[in-house]
Amino acid sequence: MIKLFVTDLDGCISHPFKTPHWESINRLRELNQKSAEDSEIPPLTICTGRPFPYAEAVGQWLDIRYPFVFESAGLYHWEGNRIQTALDETGESLDPIYAVKAWLTDEILPEYPNAILEFTKMMDAGIVCPDESVINKIHERALKYIPENFEGLEIHTTEISINILMPGNNKLRGLQLLGEHLNISLDQMAYIGDTGGDAVALKEVKMPFAPSNARKVAKDVAKVTVGETTQGVLEAYEEVIEYNRSVG
Repeated sequence: MIKLFVTDLDGCISHPFKTPHWESINRLRELNQKSAEDSEIPPLTICTGRPFPYAEAVGQWLDIRYPFVFESAGLYHWEGNRIQTALDETGESLDPIYAVKAWLTDEILPEYPNAILEFTKMMDAGIVCPDESVINKIHERALKYIPENFEGLEIHTTEISINILMPGNNKLRGLQLLGEHLNISLDQMAYIGDTGGDAVALKEVKMPFAPSNARKVAKDVAKVTVGETTQGVLEAYEEVIEYNRSVG
């Protein structure tokens, strides 16, 4: 049985900078609410690289009451209004991330006025821009600068963002933290994601999905849905429920 269905946000719940398909959002919320009474419907939660306030808002739309993952490996617990991070275990300093944020602010952003720093981020350095060509240019700069100046930092990119993470502070670790707290193994999870930042987690869960709009790196390690974004997430959720009913 799949005991938890987890979705990424940008590229899954909705296209970045666009309104989601609200009928599908409503149905996702209804199914998540029914999971409290029907053991064959796994509860829904979030694993995203975006910052906490954004993830919290979407969690409210979907009536999520399980902990959710933000910034790839930060875990928010509704109970107690508590944040747990992968870095709590290692005690690693965030000094490299602060230095990367300074580089982005001083050297990169002045050249690209339509790009912004994700200033609410706690654990990684993020840039967001609706122009993919700008993201690609910044990504090229980061691929050169980061390895030359910092050891082990991870660089993840989507069509609207670049995220620079502490080593191992990725979505797989986020799902592991979530599973440890809930006593649910990765073999009891389904996950849907659309970019390279999701691939490391997609490879490890029992049922991996990618919406039809996903990048190839995600599609290569997941079952691709017919629908895009919100409708693709709903399609995957319904398939997981059907699977549980067939094995239950």
